[in-house]
Amino acid sequence: MPPRRLALLTHPGAGRGRGARVREVVLSRLRRAGFDVLDLVGADVDEARDLARTACAADVETLVALGGDGTVHLALQQAVPAGVTLAVVPAGTGNDLARELGIPADPVAAADRVVAGRTREIDVLQVGDRYVATVLACGFDALVAERADAMAWPRGRSRYVAAVAAELRALAPRRYTLELDGTVREVDGVLAAVGNTASFGGGLRITEGAEPDDGLLDVVVIRTLGRRELVRAFPRLYRGTHTDHRAYEHHRARSVTVAARGITAYGDGEPLGRLPLTISALPRAVKVVV
Repeated sequence: MPPRRLALLTHPGAGRGRGARVREVVLSRLRRAGFDVLDLVGADVDEARDLARTACAADVETLVALGGDGTVHLALQQAVPAGVTLAVVPAGTGNDLARELGIPADPVAAADRVVAGRTREIDVLQVGDRYVATVLACGFDALVAERADAMAWPRGRSRYVAAVAAELRALAPRRYTLELDGTVREVDGVLAAVGNTASFGGGLRITEGAEPDDGLLDVVVIRTLGRRELVRAFPRLYRGTHTDHRAYEHHRARSVTVAARGITAYGDGEPLGRLPLTISALPRAVKVVV
């Protein structure tokens, strides 16, 4: 029986230092297990995308994303249309999808999950021609993601905390128009999100309770809050205990159009475009290693 073919997609710029060492460790583990592994390292995002597309068009069974949620997002764009299984070895800042799937943070332990090959079919969010695995952020959460994306320091969860502190100084509510399966609702709020899974931004459990295989979107709005009240409530987002707050509003739908002025939406931590945007649930659109 010929060896099973995998493609290992490493986030661009990981060819040096610790990133290169982690990549070599993961490659070694997969090859020792008998896989024929294509090593995909692009010099930039465009080259990485082209490499992943070419691999998925060949006879690759699984596309392994080695990196953070941005790398997973890049891999997802190729895995979904090609019908290729997606696997995640977390090595980034947020690692929200890996956390949702129960993938360990240790690269070798995560590679062992790929070797074991246990899979689960999950939904994805479709936004135009883009796919999102975790959460689409459309409010204060998107502004935080935009600021964190531009910051070189600090790293990890602390980057998002610093971005939150900076954005709080300019906090202002916005008027949102939500069209939920054809029903229109207008609401003033400071935060809006559409979730396939519960968290983004390194563990902010904005859409707490979202199930990635129920065929539905979880749409959350945090209605207008003052700066001090939002600061007091913000730690609850990391625990997922904000769902009983007076300003919390939650809907489930198969499709939603979100409109608000001055917001660039972020999906999987990546910019997707200015609102308004229409988001649809694609039920069980990708098989993932868990």
